[in-house]
Amino acid sequence: MRFTTRSLVFVAAAAVAAPIVIDAQSTPASARSEARIQLGDLLQGDQRYWEAIRAYDMAKAGATTEQLVRATSGSLRSALRVAEFTQSFDEALTLRQLAPSDPVAMSLVGDALWAAGLFDEAEAVYRDVLALDPTSGGGRNGLARSLATRQGHEEALEWAQAALETAPDEPSFHHTVGSIYQQMHRYREAADAYERYVALLSVATNSEKADWARNEVQFLRSFGDRPAVQLSEPGRVHTIPFRLERDKVIVRGRVNGHDPVDFVIDTGAEQTVLSQPVARALGVDPITTTLSAGVGAVGLRGLQTGRIDSLAIGSFEVTNLPAIIKSPPLGGLPTPEAEGFSPLALGLSVTIDYGSQQLFIGEDLPDEPSDIMLSLRQHRLPVVRGVVNDEYPRSFVVDTGGEVISISRGTANLLAPLTVRQVPIKVYGTSGWDDDAYLRPGTNLAFDQLLYRNYSVVVLNLHRPSALLGFQIGGIVGHSFLSDYRVTLDLNRSVMKLKKI
Repeated sequence: MRFTTRSLVFVAAAAVAAPIVIDAQSTPASARSEARIQLGDLLQGDQRYWEAIRAYDMAKAGATTEQLVRATSGSLRSALRVAEFTQSFDEALTLRQLAPSDPVAMSLVGDALWAAGLFDEAEAVYRDVLALDPTSGGGRNGLARSLATRQGHEEALEWAQAALETAPDEPSFHHTVGSIYQQMHRYREAADAYERYVALLSVATNSEKADWARNEVQFLRSFGDRPAVQLSEPGRVHTIPFRLERDKVIVRGRVNGHDPVDFVIDTGAEQTVLSQPVARALGVDPITTTLSAGVGAVGLRGLQTGRIDSLAIGSFEVTNLPAIIKSPPLGGLPTPEAEGFSPLALGLSVTIDYGSQQLFIGEDLPDEPSDIMLSLRQHRLPVVRGVVNDEYPRSFVVDTGGEVISISRGTANLLAPLTVRQVPIKVYGTSGWDDDAYLRPGTNLAFDQLLYRNYSVVVLNLHRPSALLGFQIGGIVGHSFLSDYRVTLDLNRSVMKLKKI
């Protein structure tokens, strides 16, 4: 669809019975803006988000302040729907200036900050919204999501249910409730919430989104009356030796009582991961499918999900835990796809002592001294705050299964252009090869007082995993960042501690 302002514009959205006609020569500017805002609303309702963004942008010329708020809000909402997190952040900066006392507009600002990975700033905005309007559903829901990233699940659930009191027909609020129940391993209640979420989606809603939720309901229901993620010794801190191979932390684990297999301790995984042949050999049957995304050209990847009856790693044992089965497998990789285990995915804290090559896993770890302590949030994956080139705060995923320090292409695009030739490098991840990866020298990184000056970082395409996670991944820190330390990822205290070895 092409737009012009030279004469007459005839535009028809799918839900419009007759075209909207705008005479650019005789129609007042505010009236033209009003028509374009209404057009943007129709296009947004029809899930034609890119066209909606264009309509809202055109509406800004000659708009009143009230119309600017509506056009900017509409553009922000549409940008979030297509995972254009940089654009939604820019719109949020404008909206914050236009309507600093409007709780609806400000809750959108909070959502945009959240999508940018600026979780602390988003939480502050949600609290400001609730100070303006204690009944704000957006403020309550946003605060619930934020509290859940810091293990405040009970309080988060109260806020999420309070959001539903104000807007019981808002699908995203039911999804928040479901995700919190899922983190609490209360799978029956999570499935109920996701079912309500699906039932409230409009018929025009992207079918993949609804299909994912239905598959998640089916998977959660498959646990039946089994208590999910049950530890054999809940209060114990387990000490487990590991070995390092190719910069990976490797432990031996028994699945369903079978002979032990190697697992990579991989905090960059949302669930325990099994390769297709190992799952088949160990009796872990697929139940349904899910979407995954990681580094590599494949981007979004459909995988199977299953249930592990028991997993034992040294003295640590857990029963009835969810698993992702890498089926269909990827071909063309230099090494076979490995098994992976993340204690954080089960809500457990972990210390990895690279010096003594020992792993410590438990619900509550001792509060040990550290040289460096960073704020930690667990939003599906663990993230810490870093600042790039002294100017751009970003969320970095802590990935013990990764090898290098990387930044996303979106982050790199914010930096000054390179004065030297890009150095392409060969990088592969869970979604295959990233053919556009390159090395960027001369980058400054700061993680609190831990500084990397004039550092060469790997630049990766992280758009698809960011879209799936719902926030912009600024980068990834892996083995080269972690291996000089005794590393503690403490979920209860919401900190990552680094003690030099």
